[in-house]
Amino acid sequence: MSISGHTLACLPSVCFEEPEHERAEPAFTLVGDGATMRRLRLQVERMGPHFRTVLIRGEIGTGKELVARALHASSGVAGERFVVCHASLLNEEATAECRDFIGGRGRLTDMGTLYVDNAEELSASAQQRLLGALDQKGARVIVSTTRDLRRMVAGGRFRPDLYHRLAMVEVVVEPLRNRTEDIPALAMHFVKRFCVQYDRRIDGFADGAMAKLQSHTWPGNVREFENALRNGVLQCEGPVLASEDLLSLSQFAESNGENAQQPEMPARLQDVVEQHVLRVLRECSGNKVRAAEVLGISRSTLYRTLEGCSFQG
Repeated sequence: MSISGHTLACLPSVCFEEPEHERAEPAFTLVGDGATMRRLRLQVERMGPHFRTVLIRGEIGTGKELVARALHASSGVAGERFVVCHASLLNEEATAECRDFIGGRGRLTDMGTLYVDNAEELSASAQQRLLGALDQKGARVIVSTTRDLRRMVAGGRFRPDLYHRLAMVEVVVEPLRNRTEDIPALAMHFVKRFCVQYDRRIDGFADGAMAKLQSHTWPGNVREFENALRNGVLQCEGPVLASEDLLSLSQFAESNGENAQQPEMPARLQDVVEQHVLRVLRECSGNKVRAAEVLGISRSTLYRTLEGCSFQG
């Protein structure tokens, strides 16, 4: 088995995070060597000290919350709270922490940063509350979405005044398939982290393993990539992570091979989404909380998707 030049001893300078068991808060490192990630890091560095509202747009699993946390860490309120409020919860009963952060009539009661995930799920009343929060002096609000909110505005499903307030500063997080040059750095970053977490020693990657990582299309983006490396570290029995250790990718390739032998059938987008959600749920052994995390959606969104599934196989 040949070992590629990708070894953990020569981590790129961008991977400066050193995970430690005793560390209370992780460093929010945006890992990657490519031009896209360099621009994103520069954007965060420049915006961090000055932002008031930011809209982060990207596909599921691209790391939108990580970008939001990096912005908060670069801001003047880095020592204050970073509060995550999922849009679906704001529509109904907000968590206690969200209620503490957003007081009556949408009044912010904290000088930290409010992060609202999945803005496309905000109800009309929740949009009104959020708009009120943005009007307050000193408010720092970051909102993320997987959708094009301009189309939702055009369709009457999102308030235009709220959209224009949020979109004054927009950050786009590219999918992993568009920045494959970052895969070696990301792979070493996650393997190093999981070796510490699970008390393993892996010195590098076999050529076949790195080739498999670089050829996969990563529909689940960095979240799927992270899970694949976690499983790979747990499967690996030697100092070199081999292609055979990446079981989830092997299973994906096998299922694609089986599908390729079948007659090509037209599929509704809803069917494709349902199949992907159910596959992830099976890989998480039916754990809906974990599946929602892997998919990058709220639990309420997952429950609604499962309720509407036309099949359970």
